[in-house]
Amino acid sequence: MKKITILIIFFLLTACPGKKENQEVLIQGRTMGTTFNIKVITSENTSDLEKKINNRLKQINKSMSTYDKTSEISRFNQIPDTETKLSITGDFLKVITIGEKIYRLTKGAWDGTIDPLINLWGFGRTKQEAGLPLSEEIQAVLPFVGFDNIEISQNGFLRKKKPGISLDLASIAKGYGVDQIAALITEYGFSDFLVEIGGEIYASGVRLDGQYWRIGINRPKTNAAFDDVYKTASLYNKAFATSGDYRQFFEKNGKRYSHVLDPRTGYPVSNRVVSATVIADNCTFADGLATALMVMGHEKGIDLVNTIDDTECLIIVEEPDGTLTDYYSRGFKTQS
Repeated sequence: MKKITILIIFFLLTACPGKKENQEVLIQGRTMGTTFNIKVITSENTSDLEKKINNRLKQINKSMSTYDKTSEISRFNQIPDTETKLSITGDFLKVITIGEKIYRLTKGAWDGTIDPLINLWGFGRTKQEAGLPLSEEIQAVLPFVGFDNIEISQNGFLRKKKPGISLDLASIAKGYGVDQIAALITEYGFSDFLVEIGGEIYASGVRLDGQYWRIGINRPKTNAAFDDVYKTASLYNKAFATSGDYRQFFEKNGKRYSHVLDPRTGYPVSNRVVSATVIADNCTFADGLATALMVMGHEKGIDLVNTIDDTECLIIVEEPDGTLTDYYSRGFKTQS
């Protein structure tokens, strides 16, 4: 009798139209001047989720794009005085609050008011040709760089403490976009997914095969292909962000000048750090910290990360002979 019962149950389980098998659904598009790629492990229809993702990204871009003259960040940059208080959305407040945290944690190695320097060096929205500014020009801009020159109210407004201050949050905005899309997908009830915007990532749960998500770190060489993987890292419910100096730069008199600028000196970094990868609990923080580590250098950078809970990093240095040396925080695990 037991065998017959088991056979009946097996027949019912296999004959009834149950749930569809999970698949890896890919959602792609463009945002913030780059691309996004999202993988969701599900058996359900994701068309409604895809619409919500695109709408959410439009909201975030509308808040933080310096290329949109009507965005919140542009309206702040256009304020000519120190009296005006600009009311801001929750998105903008969250990003700039995390930015302030990174600014203080890194002692100014990350600074969201670097906008005038970025434009001076030709890496910004002004479409000025990238080139070497005069020392006098850099010194004239430096007084207008400093995150302390912004009043950030948790009541939802910003105020300039010095006229001429302007913001560029590109180094954390993509990370924030990743975090917000990850939160949106989670709200829909999905637990296994990967969100990537312009190389910044959040990995939740596991892949279709049940394994952790594996993320490649690009070989930090100017001639490396985008799919040239130098190292890989496994992620589970973690964010991942990489900053590098090998894609955006110009050369003058045989010297390479990177788009990664030191806000404290006004000059591109020259510490031979070519890539910095951070793994943390949220991508906004990881994104900004990766940029700061490029500025700080490998010794100070590793020392700092080793003091931050649930945060790890890999800093890659190019030696004078062109070889690469890896420096890891205590808990960073990677594979060649």
